[in-house]
Amino acid sequence: MRIGELSRRTGVTPRLLRYYEQQDLIAPQRSGNGYRTYTEEDVARVEQVAQMVRSGLPTRLVRAILDLEGVDSAELAATCSRSVALQLASALEEIEGRISCLTRSRDSIDDFLRRTERGGLVRSEVDAGRA
Repeated sequence: MRIGELSRRTGVTPRLLRYYEQQDLIAPQRSGNGYRTYTEEDVARVEQVAQMVRSGLPTRLVRAILDLEGVDSAELAATCSRSVALQLASALEEIEGRISCLTRSRDSIDDFLRRTERGGLVRSEVDAGRA
């Protein structure tokens, strides 16, 4: 598939897809005429990247997380320097802080909605949107 179809399927603009490519977050193939071509795996990858970016993670951290996925623990232990471990620990702390903040925000909104007369309706519509 080409960039326009990937954009339609993922909701990510072509411009942002090109940015993801520049940041080494996705790596499309190139056809003979130089057009980018994408696979079903790229759709899943773009959705994962977009979700992490929307969650507030910087692209440098998204790239690090993607690089860690699927790495064998023995391989990781052998190649992980102290400076990399410190950077990852710092990133983990940052993620935990974001999760905590988002959890508090979610709980505040949920509490407010539950106290309204339409709380049940709003909550069921949100849950239906996730399905």
